[in-house]
Amino acid sequence: MKLLLDTHTFLWWITDDPQLSAPARKVISDSDNEVFFSAVSAWELAIKAGLGRLKLNEDLSEFVREQLLENRFIPLPLSLEHALRVRHLPGHHQDPFDRALVTQAQTEGMSLVSRDSDIRKYPIDVLW
Repeated sequence: MKLLLDTHTFLWWITDDPQLSAPARKVISDSDNEVFFSAVSAWELAIKAGLGRLKLNEDLSEFVREQLLENRFIPLPLSLEHALRVRHLPGHHQDPFDRALVTQAQTEGMSLVSRDSDIRKYPIDVLW
């Protein structure tokens, strides 16, 4: 199975946060699954760090790269197709990062691992 992590899912996984559900933990830890981390989430983290809403003890770029290597997550770029497909999404969710993650999951045939209930309104497989 191909999994795409929502930004909060990525953070909760790497910090072993108890908010991450047991089913989400199970699918992420299953070595048979391919786990992807989107450039969209990196962008969201960069904005949060710039606003002081994400505190790290190291450089954000180094942090993300180390976590991708350590966890064997696959980087997923934001393509032109992903970006343009957002136009066709119903307005269930107003967060542009989440909308982009939805189109990436749709385009790439991935399950999105997210707690966000608004994401469940889209025709994609959402795991939590």
